[in-house]
Amino acid sequence: MTITLNNRKETFPGGPMTIARVMEEKSFHFKMLIVKLNGNIISKEAFASTLVENGDRLDIIHLISGG
Repeated sequence: MTITLNNRKETFPGGPMTIARVMEEKSFHFKMLIVKLNGNIISKEAFASTLVENGDRLDIIHLISGG
């Protein structure tokens, strides 16, 4: 499966996988995230049930706060 992840082509073995699985594969373990799948914002509660399929665009944005 090939997707666009944060503006880069990424290939994963197998077929569709959940957003949570993509995040696990890429070691994204940030607390404050905005996730968009094909331009639609996905809630944190839906990461484990929302499927990413071949050709999809997934944006995972890590929010950083500071002072």
